[in-house]
Amino acid sequence: MRFSTPIFFLLYFVCFQAVNAQFIPKEELIFLTSEWKGERFEDGRPKIPDELLERAKKIAIDDAWTVLKNEGYTNQFEGNWKLVHDDVPVVGRALTAMFMPSRPDVEKNIMDRGTKIQGRKGNTNAWPIEVLSQGDVYVADGFGKIDGGTLMGATLANSIYSKSGNGVVFNGSSRDLQAIEEIEGFNAFVRDFHPSFLEEMVLMGLNTPIRIGDVMVLPGDLVIAQEEGVLFVPAHLAEQVVGTSEFVTLKDKFGFEMVKSKKYTTGEIDSQWTEKIKEDFLSWLGQNPKEGKMSREQLDKIMSKRTW
Repeated sequence: MRFSTPIFFLLYFVCFQAVNAQFIPKEELIFLTSEWKGERFEDGRPKIPDELLERAKKIAIDDAWTVLKNEGYTNQFEGNWKLVHDDVPVVGRALTAMFMPSRPDVEKNIMDRGTKIQGRKGNTNAWPIEVLSQGDVYVADGFGKIDGGTLMGATLANSIYSKSGNGVVFNGSSRDLQAIEEIEGFNAFVRDFHPSFLEEMVLMGLNTPIRIGDVMVLPGDLVIAQEEGVLFVPAHLAEQVVGTSEFVTLKDKFGFEMVKSKKYTTGEIDSQWTEKIKEDFLSWLGQNPKEGKMSREQLDKIMSKRTW
C-alpha cells in the first residue's frame, strides 16, 4: 500500500507519539534549548560534557547564583529541602519528570500504554529511571506531596544510583531514609521523608519542562545541589557559570595573598583589574599550578563580562 507524503508523516507522527508518549517531541526540546550549541542526547536533551560536570562539583553555589543573576536569570534557585547527607552535593544534567494527582481513567490509560506498548515495568515513578544515563540527576515535580508522595524508597534509590551515579531532586517526598543513608555517594534533595507508599500520583511528562518551586527546569539543565539549596543552570550558560565561579575562587585566594602582603588593596582587587594586576594574577597561577590554568584570553573574557 502506498501513501501520499502528508498521510505518511501523519501516520509516522501518530506511531511515534504512541511509543514515545509523555516525552516532549525532540524538535520542541531543541527549540526550547536553542541557545545550546553543543552535543545532544538522542532525544534532543543538551549533553553537558562530563569534564564540565566534574568542574561544577568544585564551585560554590553562591558564586554560580551571582553569575546567573547578573545575566538576568533571577528564578533559578530553590531552597527549603531535606537531605539524606548534608555534605554530599548532587551535580549533573537534569532528567525531568512531571507527576500529577491521579484520576482513574487517565492513570488506567497511562499504565496500559506503558506496560502493553512501551514495555514499562512497575509504577510510573520508576519509568524515568529506565532512561537515566551516567551523570544525570532525576528531577521530579511531585507537586510537593508528602504523605503518599514518596517517589522513591531504598530499592529505587539503589537503582537510580546504579544507572546515573548520581542523586535526585524531588518536589515531593521519599521513604526508607535509614536504608538510603547507607548508599555511599548517594544523596536526595526532597521536601520531606515519610513512611507512606506512593499513591494517587501518575507520571504525565518525561523529559519535559517542569516547575520546581519558583524555577522552570528544562531537560539538560546543569543541576548544582548543595546544602544551601538547588541551582538550575541553563545548559548554554553552564560553561560561563562554571568558568566564572572558578575564577572567583582563584581571585579570592590571589587577592588574600596580595592584600596580606600589602601589594594591592582590597579596593584594587575587588574592582576592575589593571593590566599589572592581571599580569601578577597569571604569574601567581604559574607559581601555583595546583590551582589550575588560565590564559590571558580567558581572563580578559571573564573580566569583560563582569558577572561575578
